[in-house]
Amino acid sequence: MTKDIKKIIILTLLLLIACAAFLLWHANGNWDFVLPLRAKKLAALLLVAYSVGVSTLLFQTLTNNPILTPSVLGFDTLYVFLQTLLVAMLGSFGYTQMPLMGKFFLELGVMMGASLLLFQMLLRQGGRDLARMILIGVIFGVLFRSLSSLLERIIDPEEFAVAQANTFASFNTVNLDMLTIGGAIAALSAVVLWRERYRLDVHLLGRDQVTNLGIHYQKHTLWILLWISVLVATATATVGPVSFFGLLVCALANHFSGSLKHSLRLPMVFLVAAMMLVGGQAIFEHALGMKAVLSVVVEFAGGLVFLWLVLGKRKVL
Repeated sequence: MTKDIKKIIILTLLLLIACAAFLLWHANGNWDFVLPLRAKKLAALLLVAYSVGVSTLLFQTLTNNPILTPSVLGFDTLYVFLQTLLVAMLGSFGYTQMPLMGKFFLELGVMMGASLLLFQMLLRQGGRDLARMILIGVIFGVLFRSLSSLLERIIDPEEFAVAQANTFASFNTVNLDMLTIGGAIAALSAVVLWRERYRLDVHLLGRDQVTNLGIHYQKHTLWILLWISVLVATATATVGPVSFFGLLVCALANHFSGSLKHSLRLPMVFLVAAMMLVGGQAIFEHALGMKAVLSVVVEFAGGLVFLWLVLGKRKVL
């Protein structure tokens, strides 16, 4: 048994322990009520862990850069702007009465369209003009944030409270139908991306090597970017924005894996992400009594990792 396989087994066992703790901790025998409620939350945590972790890893592979994530390019601020715009247009009552499935598909479509529109810069420049792509993403992020702030000043306080409540990541109000669709998307992407794992390894060698080895660079890159868009949109539309979580788990997975092969990094980034979310939520919810919010701690730790990657003595661009 190789060292890499042992790492995967250890992480899998730790994840199973975290899942058991999340489901059974302080259940006090109320299985009929506790297990279905916690199982839905657990499924949401695993869905977000997979979608955010894998999409970030794929994006870093295509750009060959360990500090880039879809969140850094402004997609979270787009989600916040979309929620604020819907509240401003429909009012607080109309917003809360929107069909959850219709709202989910609307968010999914807008996020995917915006993602592919921005990723065209990467395709045109062949992945070389990263600085310009980052700049465009930051500018759009500032634009969406400013528009959201303007709308929040215009709407009345009650609508503002509704908008604010829906712009933070939450694992407590996940709709079962949305979770089913998100799970189906994640399962389909897992099958497709696992078949692409060897081509993804080749992408780390650069565009010229990809072309020389017989892979149509632009077509394959667009195909992977499409799945990145789908996963980012699915995770954000399901629970809300989680900005630096993907950067955090990818940095940890790269540190633990010791290999650039995606046959190892794809399952490892999911296991690390799932273990952090499930274990962290179990501690915050059952041990601390919801006196703290997991998303805040994750964002803080992810921000520190981002600063370390940018300012540390390692070549990232």
